[in-house]
Amino acid sequence: MSDRVTEILSEYRSEHPGVIAKMAWMLNHGRLGGTGKMVILPVDQGFEHGPGRSFAANPAGYDPMYHAQLAVDAGCNAYAAPLGFIEAVAADYAWKVPLILKLNNHDVLYDEQDPMPALTSTVSDARRLGCAAIGYTIYPGTKDRRLLYEQLRELTREAKDAGMAVVVWSYPRGGSLSAEGETALDVIAYGAQIAAQMGANIIKVKLPSAHLELDAARKVYVKNDIPTEPLAKRVEHVIQSAFNGRRIVIFSGGAAKGDDEVFDEIRAIRDGGGFGSIIGRNSFQRPREEAVRFLQTIMDIYADKID
Repeated sequence: MSDRVTEILSEYRSEHPGVIAKMAWMLNHGRLGGTGKMVILPVDQGFEHGPGRSFAANPAGYDPMYHAQLAVDAGCNAYAAPLGFIEAVAADYAWKVPLILKLNNHDVLYDEQDPMPALTSTVSDARRLGCAAIGYTIYPGTKDRRLLYEQLRELTREAKDAGMAVVVWSYPRGGSLSAEGETALDVIAYGAQIAAQMGANIIKVKLPSAHLELDAARKVYVKNDIPTEPLAKRVEHVIQSAFNGRRIVIFSGGAAKGDDEVFDEIRAIRDGGGFGSIIGRNSFQRPREEAVRFLQTIMDIYADKID
């Protein structure tokens, strides 16, 4: 156990020993094992965005085995997916890479300003399939956020009692938020704080923009000279908002984009004290060899092996 991983886990010492063991497994697994950084491969896009939109660019991705093997080949810390994909691979991969079962999902067949995802699997499923953690998405700012928080509360208790870690996707949207406001610095920081307060062991948020959405927050940010540039400073503020760095915060890879833009974002996450990335479309929509090189370059940036 490296000193850095020991330091991170010390912030979770009130958790069930099984939770700490699962977190240690993820933090010590793969190419970044022992560094305190994480790169997780998530493949929930088939459910969330549709199979053609997600996998047509690289048809090998229609096969769930492709993604699990990609996570192994690239040396990811963990692999996250909904029930069907995890069931398809667990017998062969539950012992090769930590699995995260995404418990709730929604589709885009109905245009929802305020999405309310369905609970598509259970903590019992995650335990049966040998998962290291459950995953759950909340949408702070939506009209149904209270139901999401209450559902997460019960799932978190059940998962932790079973010795599994909890990963929370926190995506503010809907309600009175503007489209720009969904990634505003103050809003992303608020989302990270809510996930931490809900007991998340690992928090996933989007990268924040320099925009400030909430009038009351904007006044405080201006009065206290909270920096909004460059991106590394925004990352630093989001980490600060998750209990001053006492909770693991990783950042979404977002929509497909060019390599240089992705690598610049990774450097900003690293320099801002972020714990890593959960990056799907930008990796699995590439041919396998290219995807492995891409993910390992990201890992090498996090590990300070390359600038």
